[in-house]
Amino acid sequence: MSDDSGNMPTGIDYEILVEEALRDVVKSALRIAEREGLPDEAHFYISFKTQFSGVEMDSSLREINPEEMTIVLQHQYWDLVVTDALFGLTLSFSGVKQSLVVPFAAVTHFTDPSVGFGLQFSANDEASSPELSELITSIEDKNKTDSSDTDENDTADIVSLDSFRKQPSNPS
Repeated sequence: MSDDSGNMPTGIDYEILVEEALRDVVKSALRIAEREGLPDEAHFYISFKTQFSGVEMDSSLREINPEEMTIVLQHQYWDLVVTDALFGLTLSFSGVKQSLVVPFAAVTHFTDPSVGFGLQFSANDEASSPELSELITSIEDKNKTDSSDTDENDTADIVSLDSFRKQPSNPS
């Protein structure tokens, strides 16, 4: 893989690796909800970019939320399906059930207020890479079941990728 100038990268991009690992936390939490429902008082707030490639939602919802939308998974959600690249579900908006499909790469925030846990992801202005688009199409064409086992994370820390970024030196 090369950068825009055609040069090979000079090192490992740990920021991308950390973001992928943190997105796996979101996937694991949603897989638990998919298999077992939400435990106790758990509920998820998930924000995502509505214009991101692969996001599927009714145009009326996109008009109200032209850039970003936050959904809540608590008592009334249906048909939750989680794959490696995306999740889909049905929620009620003003009494009308509507389906959503959200690639994990579109997610900007994930919070479970019941335990004080939250993640914030860096803003990626690129809609999507061709590889992700192909992966999403491939996954949508396949059976959307996954039976992998995951563990819950009971931490109460809010994690932001900014905490992992290299800070600029301060010439004093």
